[in-house]
Amino acid sequence: MSFLSYFLSGLSLGSIYAIIALGYTMVYGIAKMLNFAHGDIIMVGAYMIFIFMNQLGINTFLAIILSGIFCTILGMVIEKVAYKPLRNATPLSVLITAIGVSYLLQNLALLIFGANTKAFTSVIALKPLSLFDGKLIISAESIITILICIIIMVILTLFINKTKNGQAMIAVSEDKSAATLMGINVNKTISITFAIGSFLAAIAGALLCSAYPSLTPTTGAMPGIKAFVAAVIGGIGSIPGAFIGGLVLGILENLSKAYISSQLSDAIVFSLLIIVLLVKPTGILGKNQNEKV
Repeated sequence: MSFLSYFLSGLSLGSIYAIIALGYTMVYGIAKMLNFAHGDIIMVGAYMIFIFMNQLGINTFLAIILSGIFCTILGMVIEKVAYKPLRNATPLSVLITAIGVSYLLQNLALLIFGANTKAFTSVIALKPLSLFDGKLIISAESIITILICIIIMVILTLFINKTKNGQAMIAVSEDKSAATLMGINVNKTISITFAIGSFLAAIAGALLCSAYPSLTPTTGAMPGIKAFVAAVIGGIGSIPGAFIGGLVLGILENLSKAYISSQLSDAIVFSLLIIVLLVKPTGILGKNQNEKV
């Protein structure tokens, strides 16, 4: 493979990280909580698509939509049951709860689907693109993943800036008390945020398992962690930051595997997080928040 091939594959992987990172950054930006169970919602979404397509014979597009709806409801239930009672709790309590929810989802998947790896059928039934007389072959999964990531970024940006619910999210992220006084339903706004993040997680699960066609109860664990790293690198709470962080991380990971060592690629990725936090603790596009005394 040429450098361009590795770069494009990294761009595709980074696009998946970016879509996942959007869920982290939106929830943190608005609810000031880190939903570490987000990666496992990816796994749930992928299993739902697997069931709808392979066992029920449902059309691919409809399977993805149904999976997205299921994950949306799941995300809202998790927010209501696990996170809403902890909005005024310490960060440690939220972290412990999030880890508990993560392990609960993994073990439920293990109980229902078993530990055996499932062969995931790609949701993208297109032929690869061949360029330069076959010297460069780009998989359909890579092309579609990059395009979907860009489309999601544009739609989400327009939603935040142009709609009433999007403006409510901005207000809640700035000051929950002031938003309440302005008549904004904070609980509804936070639920919508979890819903959007969970729906995107289902799409990310479909793209991830199409590019890497295997499915286990821990499928979403490491991608979820790396997407969180991407969100922090880009500036957690910033939607463009999640996009940039995801792309940077995916490209770095793929090039590290190709030119340095596949065993060291994860270490290199996490080293980037340390370097960015040392140089700019708020991330690439993060903003310093001055606390009022």
